[in-house]
Amino acid sequence: MSDKSEGVALEISGLSFHYGVKPALTNVGFMAKAGKFKVLLGPNGAGKTTLFSLITRLFDSPTGNIKINGFDLRGDTLRALARIGVVFQAPTLDLDLSVRQNLMYHSALHGMDKVDAQARIHSELARLNMVERSNEKVRELNGGHRRRVEIARALMHRPKLLLLDEPTVGLDVPTRRDIVEHVHQLARDDGMAVLWATHLIDEISEDDEVMILHRGRVRADGDLSDVIEAAGAVSISSAFDTLIQGEFE
Repeated sequence: MSDKSEGVALEISGLSFHYGVKPALTNVGFMAKAGKFKVLLGPNGAGKTTLFSLITRLFDSPTGNIKINGFDLRGDTLRALARIGVVFQAPTLDLDLSVRQNLMYHSALHGMDKVDAQARIHSELARLNMVERSNEKVRELNGGHRRRVEIARALMHRPKLLLLDEPTVGLDVPTRRDIVEHVHQLARDDGMAVLWATHLIDEISEDDEVMILHRGRVRADGDLSDVIEAAGAVSISSAFDTLIQGEFE
């Protein structure tokens, strides 16, 4: 069966979520398109991780709708989730397994044939310059290399949508730049939709789409230039400051 929607990888409408009586997200709606790198920009506590938890079905909300390549997350959960690759903020690799073993385990969870999985492992590690480390235990890798393994793992089953929640936190500047550029390249070359959550302005490129989230509400959403213009600013940094402080304080 082919995917229902080729152009829109993620479509969210009317999504709200509360922790008890405290609102975490309020009426959030946006789209992530195939082949586009979309930056979810917000300060700590904006609701980025809560949003990712809802998209990955770790949490559920009684309000709003989430569709992944046209499949409703609540009504067609398995097919929707099968089209997502995720790199969570907190590391989730098994430290006592090798890089290859971690990736083989993930491929088995997705029902991949062993021969195909081995080929995909080599392909994804090669793109990340990690082939020579495939038999090393994860605990022997530095933070940057562990992140590369997590990205490779998220891509093993060829997802339509790649979610990354603050993936460069704690990494040095050269490593951050390498990972940011690699994921931009994935969107360009593979036609994958990327939703990249961050609070770091310098991870945004000129041709990115940007959604600014503050206090659980979408403050702006569109092409980088449109977001800057709508805020009456000269840069994304000043637009960000305006949109999260200004009238919303």
